[in-house]
Amino acid sequence: MPALTARQFTHRELWNALGTVVDAPGGPEREEVGRSAEGRPIYTVSYGRGATRVLLWSQMHGNESTASMALADLFRFLAAAPDDPRARRIAERLTIVAVPMLNPDGAERFQRRNAMGIDVNRDARALVTPEARILRAVHQRFRPEFGFNLHDQDVRARVGSSDRLAAIALLAPPFDRAGDDNPVRMRAKRIAAVIRVAAEPLVAGHVTRYDDTFNPRAFGDLMQSWGTSTVLIESGGWRDDPEKQYLRKVNFVALVSALDAIATESYTAADPALYEELPENGRSVNDLLVRGATIVLPGIEPYRADLSINFADALAHRDGRITEIGDLAEAAARDTIDATGLYLHPAPAMLSQEGPAAPVLTVDSPAIFVLRRTPDRASEGVWSVGASGYRRTPD
Repeated sequence: MPALTARQFTHRELWNALGTVVDAPGGPEREEVGRSAEGRPIYTVSYGRGATRVLLWSQMHGNESTASMALADLFRFLAAAPDDPRARRIAERLTIVAVPMLNPDGAERFQRRNAMGIDVNRDARALVTPEARILRAVHQRFRPEFGFNLHDQDVRARVGSSDRLAAIALLAPPFDRAGDDNPVRMRAKRIAAVIRVAAEPLVAGHVTRYDDTFNPRAFGDLMQSWGTSTVLIESGGWRDDPEKQYLRKVNFVALVSALDAIATESYTAADPALYEELPENGRSVNDLLVRGATIVLPGIEPYRADLSINFADALAHRDGRITEIGDLAEAAARDTIDATGLYLHPAPAMLSQEGPAAPVLTVDSPAIFVLRRTPDRASEGVWSVGASGYRRTPD
């Protein structure tokens, strides 16, 4: 849906885009099912008339918007191409209910938690938040056989112990602390296998399995225990995709493939090992590594060191801070600058000074510096790193 071209958007912007689809005659139907803590309407979108019921929900964390965009694309596709064989099968055999943007107050601020400061996905048991109560009520009323819990994960996570970043992580959550399998969870594992097959051509080698520790406060785990075969889809990071438009497409392909597999019941032939054998999400890496720079500080002989940097907004490369200084030969990062032979000149804001001593470079200081050709601050700059990102100086 071309109206949503950036990953940060408000409740109003989402529904201005989706409204053209869901409010059109004969298309998917919208229903208000409650209000957020700050009074914003939360809607469901329904499609199909089939016997098998499927529930999807997105953006219960307000800053995890990739799947909300994908759901907008899904309903646009279903409304615009009713004669497509997949759309026809879905309409005839499934009844879909989706809750796009369950946490509109968090989305307004582009933050994880809701306006009460509570993580909605850790409120499935206590049901303190109106958003959690709404999702639970939708589930109780609709009684879905299948569920899709749609999130974004840390873009720094790797595939197992490799250097590859995880683009998509899947999970068929456990329904108990023992991590046992039952028919409900086995259906979820087969659906996850279908999604892996659909996603692999688009993000080959970048699909992982999410941590399957049982969490009695989380909706995915409790949905599984309530009898709904639930799959978690987590969208991570992809190179040169700062607004997650490519991973949005991957989500769309994954959802259409999974829904069609449910409609045709072809998922019953999927091998759960395709899911079970996925590498786990590995440890997170840094956002940026600067290797081999010679650091120039007042009153100190220039010295060679590596620096690692993480950004407050990892995708937009905004507001970076130093996470480590020194020998980082074994460190990994999403991006690396080879600063061999270059001199790092920090901006004054990057240096910390206490008492009469000369200012020093410290971990957690803002990453604001220029990599120059020589120790002279007037020499040619090659790379600049600042609050709005990093770039190579044009030749």
